[in-house]
Amino acid sequence: MEYNRLGRSGLKVSRIGLGAMNFGFVTDEAGSFEILNHAVELGINFVDTADVYGGPQTPDMEKGFGTSEEIIGKWLAQDPSRRDRIVLTSKVYQPMDTGPNDRGLSAYHIRRACEASLRRLQTDHIDVYQMHHVDRTTPWEEVWQAFEQLVREGKISYVGSSNFAGWDIATAQCIANSRHFLGLVSEQSLYNLTERTIELELIPALRNYGIGLIPWSSLGRGLLGGVLDNASSGRRSRPEMQARIERIRPQLEAYEALCRQIGERPSDVATAWLLANPVVSTIIAGPRTVEQFDQSARALDVSLSAETMAELDKIFPGPGGEAPAAYAW
Repeated sequence: MEYNRLGRSGLKVSRIGLGAMNFGFVTDEAGSFEILNHAVELGINFVDTADVYGGPQTPDMEKGFGTSEEIIGKWLAQDPSRRDRIVLTSKVYQPMDTGPNDRGLSAYHIRRACEASLRRLQTDHIDVYQMHHVDRTTPWEEVWQAFEQLVREGKISYVGSSNFAGWDIATAQCIANSRHFLGLVSEQSLYNLTERTIELELIPALRNYGIGLIPWSSLGRGLLGGVLDNASSGRRSRPEMQARIERIRPQLEAYEALCRQIGERPSDVATAWLLANPVVSTIIAGPRTVEQFDQSARALDVSLSAETMAELDKIFPGPGGEAPAAYAW
């Protein structure tokens, strides 16, 4: 396994990370344990979850709300030595109940959400605690004060963000710097060959502040996994997926033809393209089975030539570069 620093921090994370959103939702406890064990065997140390993972992301415990953290906690409890072999992350922001203070990034909610995650995870600390979304109704002074307190108490080690805009990153980091606090070390964002908007302003901001990018949906919700070859089976046969395929069918046809030409699987090419970006620290793979996880990890062995990278840019051109040159001069 290869490892990168998480942004400018000294923390080393595996280039492929394990996303646990499916734990307790489409993958049962036994299957989740199997995936976790296999991840550790492969040398994967980055395990990403959230307080709302494990079912529909609404405060409804009957549907498995919070189950992902509980499953990881049970796995850790089986062998306490496992805790020191992984970089454990979780997230805060989403509604955890129906009360007015049961969501967002108020100091009130951050403290309570962290304590609840620690109980479910059966651990005394979270390595990277991520804001699941920006909360523009709460002042950054309050947000950072809450995270600073958690760091002082040893309950978290680093802070990350998710689904932030470039200007949110700049604002958050400038205020953290003014408080002599490390601030953000990572940003988890939607990024793949079919979704390249963040190249305009978010990626430049991350590079400037030394914040590592953690792409999610690396296969474009399945579109980049060789969808045309098996479009009539499983989830790919659903009407919503068929509609998404038809919207960009010419691009997908060109993409899969290129993958055949270079002798690589579409899913591996999509992941290798992301790994080639120096701002990317690790990539979230959210497998449902061990077999799917092995397929994700294989992308580490794929190296894309300059010619192939140029062809991918032609097929999926993105926003045209970074702002403002992408649209002005």
